[in-house]
Amino acid sequence: MKDRTYKIEEMFLSVYAKKSIETKGREIPETPCPMRTDFQRDRDRIIHSKSFRRLKNKTQVFLSPEGDHYRTRLTHTLDVSQIARSIARGLSLNEDLAEAIALGHDLGHTPFGHAGERVLNSLSPTGFQHNEQSLRVVDVLENEGKGLNLTFEVRDGILNHKKSGKPATLEGCAVSLADRIAYVNHDIDDALRAGLLKESELPEKEINILGHSPRERINSLIFSIYNESDGKNFVALEKEKSDALDNLRAFMFDKIYITESSKMEEEKAFRMLSAMFDYYIKSKDKLPPFYKGLLDNYKVEQVICDYLSTMSDKYAVYIFESLFIPKSWTLSGELK
Repeated sequence: MKDRTYKIEEMFLSVYAKKSIETKGREIPETPCPMRTDFQRDRDRIIHSKSFRRLKNKTQVFLSPEGDHYRTRLTHTLDVSQIARSIARGLSLNEDLAEAIALGHDLGHTPFGHAGERVLNSLSPTGFQHNEQSLRVVDVLENEGKGLNLTFEVRDGILNHKKSGKPATLEGCAVSLADRIAYVNHDIDDALRAGLLKESELPEKEINILGHSPRERINSLIFSIYNESDGKNFVALEKEKSDALDNLRAFMFDKIYITESSKMEEEKAFRMLSAMFDYYIKSKDKLPPFYKGLLDNYKVEQVICDYLSTMSDKYAVYIFESLFIPKSWTLSGELK
């Protein structure tokens, strides 16, 4: 079955695609699976990881939104995966590799979205970036400290998925673009649903270029990537569409991502995470056993960031309350 996949890839994938048989492999050699390619195995390992499941309760943009239809970090990840596969399919790239990178790209994201990331980056002397933490999750933290032992290409795509990154594969480039396409368009959708934006407030020029709905804009951007990149050794948008997407992203920073109300919520996240960070700096023996074990090989600041960044929003609130909020007593003298 795997050999058939190799043959199909050889016949139909672009000369610029990363074919499964060409992988640089894993840091720790393993017996190959007789059915799945290495990229398919990586995808499955990520889907079955604890970090992937925790994404369902991590903020995308809106902290603890009331309602079932707002994006979470998990639904964002699925959006990116779908868009990345569409790009890869259009350009005859390796869909399995693109999917694996997309599913793993945000595994290291903090609770409370980018607000949480900025907090940990300000607190830790070693800094904190979610793409670097995502790689640390798959290399070190998952599988009870053994890591997932993913292929070089998937690890590289995870590390380099930010706009500033330089992925080693075109599939990694596809995921990087898919990430921006997904969050800009779906964050607009959530902001409209929340009443934080009106359709009339969206920048007219960019909307006319890209489309008047998330579906239209996403389709327009995927077609633009195809028009610009088909048969070429790069993945990019046409300049007009690229500029429009960048301008739309800047609009969202101005109107939604960095506003007075969002700063108020970020301040709450800062107080919560910084209090827990300081607590564990002074009482590292109170860390859970797994993280205490990491102290043998890593600095305490790194390990505390490991622990805090794995938390879902709800679990972070629960731990904060258990550490700092007094419990009431019953008349019998027992904690209530």
